[in-house]
Amino acid sequence: MNELMSQAVDLMIAGMGFVFGFLIILVFATLLMSKLIGRFAPPEPATPARTPRAKPKAPASVDPDTAEAIKKAIAQYRARHKK
Repeated sequence: MNELMSQAVDLMIAGMGFVFGFLIILVFATLLMSKLIGRFAPPEPATPARTPRAKPKAPASVDPDTAEAIKKAIAQYRARHKK
């Protein structure tokens, strides 16, 4: 039983060592690729500045008959929907 546990611990240490080594290599490879891309990649195109949208022009004045109709419609709506 003691020999079996010894082999299990050896195998565990070897496996963890391989994983640790692989992760270290992966970190350095990622750093190297990042530096290479930063050096040789073309610069990003400049994004154009956003132009503000033109606001729709409101009519200069509202017809008095239209204004009166709107007022009556609002009063009627409010009378029907009182809480």
